[in-house]
Amino acid sequence: MSQSHQSKLGLKLGRRQALAGAGAAGALAAAAVVLKTTLPDATAPPQPTGKPKPDEGGGYRVTEHVMRYYQTTKV
Repeated sequence: MSQSHQSKLGLKLGRRQALAGAGAAGALAAAAVVLKTTLPDATAPPQPTGKPKPDEGGGYRVTEHVMRYYQTTKV
Protein backbone atom coordinates (compact mmCIF):
# COMPACT_ATOMS: atom_id res chain seq x y z
CA MET A 1 0.00 0.00 0.00
CA SER A 2 1.20 3.46 -0.72
CA GLN A 3 1.75 6.04 2.01
CA SER A 4 -0.97 8.35 0.65
CA HIS A 5 -3.53 5.52 0.56
CA GLN A 6 -2.80 4.63 4.19
CA SER A 7 -3.15 8.24 5.30
CA LYS A 8 -6.48 8.58 3.47
CA LEU A 9 -7.70 5.37 5.08
CA GLY A 10 -6.62 6.63 8.49
CA LEU A 11 -8.42 9.92 7.88
CA LYS A 12 -11.65 8.09 6.96
CA LEU A 13 -11.46 5.94 10.06
CA GLY A 14 -10.72 9.00 12.18
CA ARG A 15 -13.82 10.77 10.87
CA ARG A 16 -15.96 7.70 11.41
CA GLN A 17 -14.73 7.28 14.95
CA ALA A 18 -15.28 10.96 15.68
CA LEU A 19 -18.82 10.86 14.32
CA ALA A 20 -19.58 7.66 16.22
CA GLY A 21 -18.23 9.22 19.41
CA ALA A 22 -20.29 12.36 18.90
CA GLY A 23 -23.41 10.28 18.29
CA ALA A 24 -22.81 8.21 21.41
CA ALA A 25 -22.21 11.33 23.50
CA GLY A 26 -25.44 12.85 22.19
CA ALA A 27 -27.39 9.70 22.99
CA LEU A 28 -25.98 9.59 26.51
CA ALA A 29 -26.84 13.24 27.08
CA ALA A 30 -30.40 12.69 25.86
CA ALA A 31 -30.78 9.63 28.10
CA ALA A 32 -29.53 11.58 31.10
CA VAL A 33 -32.09 14.33 30.51
CA VAL A 34 -34.92 11.84 30.11
CA LEU A 35 -33.97 9.89 33.22
CA LYS A 36 -33.62 13.04 35.30
CA THR A 37 -37.10 14.22 34.33
CA THR A 38 -38.86 10.86 34.73
CA LEU A 39 -37.34 9.44 37.90
CA PRO A 40 -38.89 10.62 41.17
CA ASP A 41 -36.73 12.36 43.73
CA ALA A 42 -35.60 9.81 46.33
CA THR A 43 -35.70 12.38 49.14
CA ALA A 44 -39.26 13.55 48.43
CA PRO A 45 -42.02 11.89 50.49
CA PRO A 46 -44.41 9.72 48.48
CA GLN A 47 -47.56 11.49 47.36
CA PRO A 48 -50.92 9.84 48.11
CA THR A 49 -52.84 8.77 45.04
CA GLY A 50 -56.55 8.36 44.55
CA LYS A 51 -59.20 8.49 47.24
CA PRO A 52 -58.28 7.80 50.86
CA LYS A 53 -59.50 4.46 52.26
CA PRO A 54 -62.60 4.64 54.46
CA ASP A 55 -62.27 3.70 58.14
CA GLU A 56 -64.77 0.85 57.87
CA GLY A 57 -66.30 -0.97 54.94
CA GLY A 58 -65.82 0.61 51.58
CA GLY A 59 -65.00 -2.69 49.94
CA TYR A 60 -67.08 -4.72 47.55
CA ARG A 61 -70.81 -4.09 47.69
CA VAL A 62 -73.59 -5.99 46.00
CA THR A 63 -75.64 -3.18 44.53
CA GLU A 64 -78.61 -3.23 42.18
CA HIS A 65 -76.50 -2.94 39.03
CA VAL A 66 -74.23 -5.77 40.24
CA MET A 67 -77.26 -7.99 40.84
CA ARG A 68 -78.50 -7.12 37.33
CA TYR A 69 -75.14 -8.24 35.93
CA TYR A 70 -75.33 -11.51 37.85
CA GLN A 71 -78.77 -12.14 36.32
CA THR A 72 -77.37 -11.68 32.81
CA THR A 73 -74.64 -14.27 33.40
CA LYS A 74 -77.00 -17.08 34.37
CA VAL A 75 -77.52 -19.75 31.75
